[in-house]
Amino acid sequence: MANLHSDKLFTGSIPEVYEKYLVPLIFEHYARDLATRVSEKPVSKVLEIAAGTGVVTRAVADILGEDVSIIATDLNKAMLDHGASVRDDKNVAWQEADALALPFEDASFDAVLCQFGVMFFPDRIQAYSEALRVLKPGGRFIFNVWDEISENEFADTVTASLALVFPDNPPQFLPRAPHGYADIDKIASELEKSGFVQLPCVETVSARSIAAGPAIPAIAYCQGTPLRNEIENLNASLLQHATETATAALAERFGEGSVDGKIQGHVVTISV
Repeated sequence: MANLHSDKLFTGSIPEVYEKYLVPLIFEHYARDLATRVSEKPVSKVLEIAAGTGVVTRAVADILGEDVSIIATDLNKAMLDHGASVRDDKNVAWQEADALALPFEDASFDAVLCQFGVMFFPDRIQAYSEALRVLKPGGRFIFNVWDEISENEFADTVTASLALVFPDNPPQFLPRAPHGYADIDKIASELEKSGFVQLPCVETVSARSIAAGPAIPAIAYCQGTPLRNEIENLNASLLQHATETATAALAERFGEGSVDGKIQGHVVTISV
């Protein structure tokens, strides 16, 4: 049985591998997309929840400039610490915080952002309610979620390959967690239950995930996400073997040289 607690643990060497491999592989395109969306209206104070190692934080700082105050929060201190070490932006504050109980006053922010994080919240309705609470009138909550794993080719290939290593209990972190919240109707329903009265605008955004070789996405997913925790909980000695098996599967599908796979997510914008 899967350890759902481990789905949320970005600890040990995961933050470093995540930043080095996964951020350029799948997150940078969507980070620029979110930053562009928040810049479409004037803002002076922005909150990011589930900020991870700060790929969106840096994109927002680049686009909005130094006059905009940005608070980047996450429940995982290791991820925040790594994010803060990447770059020193004077208008960015890094703060450990629970998205279900944000330590900020009502109506404090012009925008709340969250990149591929809401899937991990144990109570999304509560998290959405907190985002609503801290938004100023007219403010926007902008977040994205991954589409079904079948629409994300590297993740799908890695997941299928791990059944060869663990045939009796194949790891299902990727379809269960990051790719387990793609139902747009469910998202809209939970936003309504949280107190939002406007209808969300949902746009499906496809992009390409490109790497110099198949080992990069294999390492990114197997060692730079909580999939690593699930593999190690099953058999820690097989982590390298699992990564090599994923590499072979990716090479078979996409080639031995540079690899190029589809990624797809939904971007949700809702106003107060």
